[in-house]
Amino acid sequence: MHNPISQLWFRDKNEQPTYINEVAVRIRAGILLAIPLYMGLTLFDVGFGSHWIVDGNTAVDSGDTDFDGHIVYTAEMIRRTYDYTIQTWVLFYALFEMIAGMFVSTSHLSPTIWLSSYIARNQPEVFKPLNPKRMAWSIGAIMISTCIVFFNPVPVAEALNSLFHFSLPTEYSFMPFWIPVYGVWICIGFMWAEVTFGFCVGCKLHALLVKLGIFKEECEACNNIDWEAIAARHKAKLEAEATK
Repeated sequence: MHNPISQLWFRDKNEQPTYINEVAVRIRAGILLAIPLYMGLTLFDVGFGSHWIVDGNTAVDSGDTDFDGHIVYTAEMIRRTYDYTIQTWVLFYALFEMIAGMFVSTSHLSPTIWLSSYIARNQPEVFKPLNPKRMAWSIGAIMISTCIVFFNPVPVAEALNSLFHFSLPTEYSFMPFWIPVYGVWICIGFMWAEVTFGFCVGCKLHALLVKLGIFKEECEACNNIDWEAIAARHKAKLEAEATK
């Protein structure tokens, strides 16, 4: 067992290619799963919650009934407005986590990597290459960026219009509501599969791109050979033969 304080989830921070502890990766995915769940609840409230704030103290019986015989009341209502400041900061933190995990030098800045490495310290280590995980976290970063754009359409539209001379509307969101909704549910599904089954969609995509020749990847099985364990078994075998 290596020291999670000095090595974090890396087998060896200086080796190439880099290998990380799959157990800690899954623990970290479980921790970060709280973020897309929170975004899913936010989008559900925006899409399917009430768009009005009703002051019950101002409700007055109008003396009329509707077609079902229900009493009709009049009341003061305020059109509900949404402030996504908290959600935006949470998304920026999630984006930071995705990027921080991609590199050895930035991994030390991630609180979730420290925490997951510490939690996994007493469990059998399963080392996997870092490159496929980079693909998975890149997909996550794209989904997070999409949500950031959806929650901040006006400043994003103004920036794009200024930089690239686009004509995006600034009075309303230019991104359809279904894009972040589907994106969040896909993100939840990907992370849930990682946590429960150890099935990494981004890793499978990376493997497909390797097969197609787009990426080049070294042999995982070759780089995962435990030479020390082999040497120890060979030594034990020689000692056993010597005692016969």
